[in-house]
Amino acid sequence: MDQVLALEIMLSGESVLLTGAAGSGKTYILNQFIRAARAKGKHVSVTATTGLAATHLNGNTIHSWAGIGIHNSIPENFHETLLKGRRETIEKTDVLIIDEISMLHDYRLDMVDHIARKVRGNDEPFGGIQVILCGDFFQLPPVSRSDEPPSAFVVNSASYKELDPAVCYLEEQHRQDDSDFLEILNAIRSGDVRRRHADTLMARQDADLSEQGEVTELHTTNIDVDGLNILQLKKLEGESHSYSATTTGKETYVATLKRSCLAVEDLVLKKGALIMCIKNSPDKKYVNGSLGIVTGFEEDTQYPKVKLNNGRELTIAPETWELRDGDKKRASLVQIPLRLAWAITVHKSQGMTLDAARVDLRRTFVPGMGYVALSRVRNLETLSLAGMNRLALQVSPEALEIDETLVYKSKRDSQRFDNLRSLAKKRKETNATAEVSTSSTPWAEKLAKMRETHPNAYMKWTNEEDAVLIDLYNEDNSISIDILTEKLGRHPGSIRMRLQKHFGEDADSTLT
Repeated sequence: MDQVLALEIMLSGESVLLTGAAGSGKTYILNQFIRAARAKGKHVSVTATTGLAATHLNGNTIHSWAGIGIHNSIPENFHETLLKGRRETIEKTDVLIIDEISMLHDYRLDMVDHIARKVRGNDEPFGGIQVILCGDFFQLPPVSRSDEPPSAFVVNSASYKELDPAVCYLEEQHRQDDSDFLEILNAIRSGDVRRRHADTLMARQDADLSEQGEVTELHTTNIDVDGLNILQLKKLEGESHSYSATTTGKETYVATLKRSCLAVEDLVLKKGALIMCIKNSPDKKYVNGSLGIVTGFEEDTQYPKVKLNNGRELTIAPETWELRDGDKKRASLVQIPLRLAWAITVHKSQGMTLDAARVDLRRTFVPGMGYVALSRVRNLETLSLAGMNRLALQVSPEALEIDETLVYKSKRDSQRFDNLRSLAKKRKETNATAEVSTSSTPWAEKLAKMRETHPNAYMKWTNEEDAVLIDLYNEDNSISIDILTEKLGRHPGSIRMRLQKHFGEDADSTLT
C-alpha cells in the first residue's frame, strides 16, 4: 500500500495497523496523520511502548496513558482508582496511537483495552476510540523479565482480534538508496538469505569510513558500548567533567525509570567528546538523537557547550525524566541530557537514521536485532561491519508468519478502501488551490510578480544561503520570519521548509 491511501484510511476514522519495512515512512505518515487529525479538532493521544520510542513523537508511554504503570495484570475495579486527570484523558481521547507495537506484550494491549472500556463506559473495542498501531514485527520483539508473564506479539491478543484493524503495509522505501543493500534487507525480512547476501555484507567487514568523519558504532550489548565509549573518552586530552544523576522515589521505581530512559547515572565528558542528545529540548534547540561534539564548558555552571552536526552551538542544561503511574509521580531523575555517542546499543538505535555506522553483530542474541542494526544506514558504502554470528541475519519465525498474513490483509484493504483515493485527489487539489491563485495568469507572469517581493523565489538554494539561514536561526530561533525573507529574498513558505530540513519538523514553530 502507498502512503497516500494509508493516510486517507486513517483520516476516515478506521482503526489501523500501520506497518512496513524499516525506512518505509511509518513515522512520517504518523506525523502527517497527527497534524491532520488535530486540525480537525480531534484529541489525539500519542504513545509508544518505550519511553525512548515515545520521545520520537513527543508523546508518552502507553503504560502511562492507561495508568497501568508497572502492573502486569489489572486488579479488581482498578479503573476506579485512577486519578481524575488520567480518567479525563482517556475519556476525551478520540484517537490513540501506539508506536513500536512489536515490543508491546499481547496481555498489555488487553489491559489497555479493558481500562479504556471501563473508564469510557463503552464496551466497544478500546471504548470506541480509533486506535492506530504502528510498528514492524521484524524488529525487536517483546522481552519478558523473570518477574513478568510469558508474552507474544500483540496480534495474538484478544483485543487486537476484536478490534480487527485495517492493515496498511507500506511498500515504498525512503531510507535505503542502494539496490544491492535493499535486496539484502528484503532477503532478511523474507527469511531467504543466500550465500551471496552474506558475502556482500562480509565484504564490508572493517570497511574504512574515515571519509564519513566521526561515526557511531552499534553493538548488541551495553557492556561493549560502555567499554568503547570509556576507551575513546580516555584518548582525549584535557580535564574530565562529571555529572551525577539525582533521583527521587522508591528504589524499585527508580530502577524502572533508569531502564526506560537514555540518561546515564554518571556522565563523564571532555572537550572533543562525540555526544548524542537524548531528549527533545523544550525550546526545540535539539532533538533526541542529535549528534555533536563537546566544545567546552560554561564557566559558572560547568554545563557542557556543544556544537551539533547542523552547526548550532549551545549549552546543555540538566533535564528531568519522570516515571508516572497514572497521574501519580513515582520517581524522577535529573541529569544532563547527553550520552557519549562513539557507540550505542542496537536497541537504542531503533527508529534512527544514521549517515554512517560501524556495526558489530558478533553477539546478536535475539532474532531481528541484525535487521534493526543494518537498516539504520542508507547504503553499503556507509556501513562497516565488525562481524556477525549465525543469529544476526535471522528474524523471528513467528514474525514471518505474521508478515504473510499482514501482506495479504493489506492487499485486501487496499481494494476495500480504493474509493478513498478520490478523497486524496480532492484534498491535493484543494491544497493546491489554496496555495496557488486560480486565475488564468501564466506561471511566468506569476513568478515575475512574486520575485518583485521575493527575488530568489523558486531558485535553487545555494550553500551560501543555507549557511546564512543556519547562522541566523542559531543566533535566535525565534527570529522574525520577515527578517529572514528580507535577508534571503525568499518566500516565507520556502524558508519554513528549509528550516524543517535542517532542524526538524517543528523548527519553524518558534518563528515570530
